[in-house]
Amino acid sequence: AVALGVAIGIALGAYRIVTGTPLHYYIITGYVVVLIQTLYCPKAIIALAYDSGGVTTSTVTVPLVAALGLGLSSTIPGRNPMLDGFGLIAFASLFPIMSVMGYAQLSEWLARRARATRAKEEQCISN
Repeated sequence: AVALGVAIGIALGAYRIVTGTPLHYYIITGYVVVLIQTLYCPKAIIALAYDSGGVTTSTVTVPLVAALGLGLSSTIPGRNPMLDGFGLIAFASLFPIMSVMGYAQLSEWLARRARATRAKEEQCISN
């Protein structure tokens, strides 16, 4: 889930660099989604999800993602390599939080659905 979140974040960040849309639209929207997910996510996974965002800013990820952002933004006219290059790192640490909480929410929903199905089957058998 963390790797998928990083991949989605970097892909969306690269798309943002190419299209030139403002960074703050994406970041504000992302953190609003994270806050909403935090309200509905299983409480046991929240700390792990937030920590997974910090894990992605490691000694290997930051130089690679920054190099990708700086290189991409410096080749596109009108882009600011400092803003766009480091904005990509923000995406790489935001989206793993969302993906881990989303995975936990999906797992909880599937488990609840399976329990409801079993309860219906047991009720049918007892009748």
